[in-house]
Amino acid sequence: MALTDVQVRNAKKSEKPYKLPDGKGLYIYVSAAGGKSWRLDYAYFGKRRTLTLGTYPAVGLADARVRRDEAKRRLSEGLDPSLAKKRAQLAAKAAAGNTFGLIADEFIEKLRRDKRAEPTIDKNTWMLKELAKKLSPYPITQISAKDVLDVLSVIEKSGRVESALATRSAIGRVFRFAIATARAENDPTSALRGALQRHVPVSHPALTTRAELGGLMRAIHGYEGWPSLVAALKIQALCFARPGETRSMEWSELDLDNSLWTIPAAKAKMRREHHVPLSRQAIEIVKHMKALFGDGQHVFPSMMSGKKLLSENSMNSALRRMGVGDSEHTAHGFRSSASSVLNESGMFNVDAIEAQLAHVDGSKVRRIYNRATYWDERVRMMQWWADMLDDERTRAGAQTS
Repeated sequence: MALTDVQVRNAKKSEKPYKLPDGKGLYIYVSAAGGKSWRLDYAYFGKRRTLTLGTYPAVGLADARVRRDEAKRRLSEGLDPSLAKKRAQLAAKAAAGNTFGLIADEFIEKLRRDKRAEPTIDKNTWMLKELAKKLSPYPITQISAKDVLDVLSVIEKSGRVESALATRSAIGRVFRFAIATARAENDPTSALRGALQRHVPVSHPALTTRAELGGLMRAIHGYEGWPSLVAALKIQALCFARPGETRSMEWSELDLDNSLWTIPAAKAKMRREHHVPLSRQAIEIVKHMKALFGDGQHVFPSMMSGKKLLSENSMNSALRRMGVGDSEHTAHGFRSSASSVLNESGMFNVDAIEAQLAHVDGSKVRRIYNRATYWDERVRMMQWWADMLDDERTRAGAQTS
């Protein structure tokens, strides 16, 4: 006779364990301590086996019967339900161990193995380990599109629209890596296209007149900050490389005897080696850094550890402390400054300026030709630029004294 809810609920403990049968092999097992669990006796290839279907009251009578019928279905297919349960438990345990944070760490390590540029690795690390930190403890298979959107919405509402979009892409790369390594089956970020505010690109603010640059250089030279930060700002102004390339400059990249800085392809945005002629002023700054920090890897170590490179926003933060607004000029803005002033001077070939800015030319042959033909002009140009900044800085100082 089938059990009723009342019978199961009122079953009391006894001196010995006992069973209350429900039918088709299902019964409630009452332990001597009073605990109740649903069990199913069945035969598999002639051997008697018992499958625990859950404990009461977490699993009620109706649910126990559903689980019994599911186990019977597996038996009819020639499968052992006990083995299937163990496999499901192992799979669940493995999935719980494959958290988003763990797989993100593996993905970042893969970027290093693939020799990706340090700025790229740093940016992915910041987005995945800081901006998407809330996702880190969750099994990657249990993260939904809404979970990701909740994280991105916080970033977007703070006004960092571009960061929100970039973080969505970074999260998506982690999910695709998990799919490729058989630890996930779908990428929830694909459902979020169009869910975030569209980013409208804006140019990097920059001072573009010689007089303005003179005042800025005077402020930088008078700034009493961490030595490597001040030096990095000066080199950024003199060499107008991309800020990430300047921050990550290593001693191994410098040939002071030949006044040359070689930015490896792995660090360069365009993924090709870039050569920067060093002016006399740049050489002087680098030699000063050599006396201070020459025993390390990076020319501009962080003020926090003395070992790692400067942080991504360090130069811009210093400019803000000097009173230079973020709508006036940024560290990246020195590239626009140099492009404007050098082109307006009329003294240098446009192709030489573009080659020094490491802008990609559409023609491979033309790029090779430019490197071969304009190197001497680029050397003269970089010294002219450094001398001009010194002249304007001195003139700005004379005008304010």
